[in-house]
Parts: sequence; C-alpha cells; structure tokens
Amino acid sequence: MKQLFGLLVIVLVLGLGYWFTKKSAPLFSRSKPLSDDVAQKRLSSKIKVLQKFLDKNPKYNNELVFLADLKIMSGKNRFFVYDLKQNKITDQGLMAHGSGSETGIEGELYFSNIPDSNTTSLGLYAIGKDYVGKFGKSYKLFGLEKTNDKAFERFIVLHHYEKVPYEEQSNPICNSLGCPMVNETYFGRLEKLIDASEKPILLYLYY
Repeated sequence: MKQLFGLLVIVLVLGLGYWFTKKSAPLFSRSKPLSDDVAQKRLSSKIKVLQKFLDKNPKYNNELVFLADLKIMSGKNRFFVYDLKQNKITDQGLMAHGSGSETGIEGELYFSNIPDSNTTSLGLYAIGKDYVGKFGKSYKLFGLEKTNDKAFERFIVLHHYEKVPYEEQSNPICNSLGCPMVNETYFGRLEKLIDASEKPILLYLYY
C-alpha cells in the first residue's frame, strides 16, 4: 500500500512539473521560418509595388531591384536580387538587421526611424554613391518613405561585415547598428551590379 501511494505521489509530481514547464514556456520558443510558398507570395506582392513606383519614377533602374524580407530568419537567405525583365530572383544571401530591432521574442522584430536607436527601418530606399568607411566600401542609402526618411541622417548604409556568414545557418546571425549588413563575398556581387548601373537601384526592406 505504501509503495502504491509513493508511486502516485511520483506521478503527481511529474505531472505538475510538466504542466508548469508548458505554462512557463515562452510563446515563441522557436522562430517559425516562412514556407517557400508564403515567402514567394510576399515577394510577388512587393514586386508589384516596386513596378508601380518605377512606372512613375523613371530616374531609377527599372530592370533590377534588391529586396529583403525580414519575416525570414536572419540565418536564412532573405536579401534578394530580382531581375524585373526575367521576372525572377537571380541572387540571394544573408542580411543582418539592427540590434535595436530585437524584441526578446524570437520571430518578432521592432522597427523605427529614430536616430541612435540601432533599429532597422522598413521601406523603400535608393542606393546612393559609395564611400570607404569603418567597414570598407559601403553605399549610402536614401529613405524614400516616412518610415525611413532619416536613413541618411542616421548613417544607415549598405555594407559588409566579416562576421556575417556566407552559408545559411540554423540560428540567427549577428546584428548591425541598423544597417542592412551582408557577407563580404555576397557584397562583392552586389557591388558589381550597383557600380554597373547607370541609374540608382532600389532596395525594399519589408516585414
């Protein structure tokens, strides 16, 4: 009888422990990457937005655009080179977002246009001239929307960093200070496209 009572106590304690663990677990215990189908639909909708913008603004490159889907975890390819003439992605790589955009909840990011916030700002950017700074060759970015119109003031630029991996990872990668930051090898390919373009290339960061 004592053995049976002891067994019941053990079962009760284990059950309570399991229940407590489930209740105290964070709501987002693991970031849920978008399915290819969902990401493709999101990309297609943004391409339509870009095409409408380019129809009204012929001073920008209307054959090639860059996009970054920040719903995709930073360890996965989420910075895309898109050929509007061929209607397809021609290159892709990893991109770090700002440390200030971290919320402490996996899969949820925060965005703002506030100076010194180290956050990423969403919206449409025009890629400007290059310069040599702390991270080597970089490109100035000009925010074209209210959500990112302080980009130049905030020194938000497109640049590379040695700690950004080239290959996809199972975990999030390092953060930037708000800049779209990519791998050096990948940056080299972007650099050739930007420098060869007669008109500014657009960059669209979305979430």
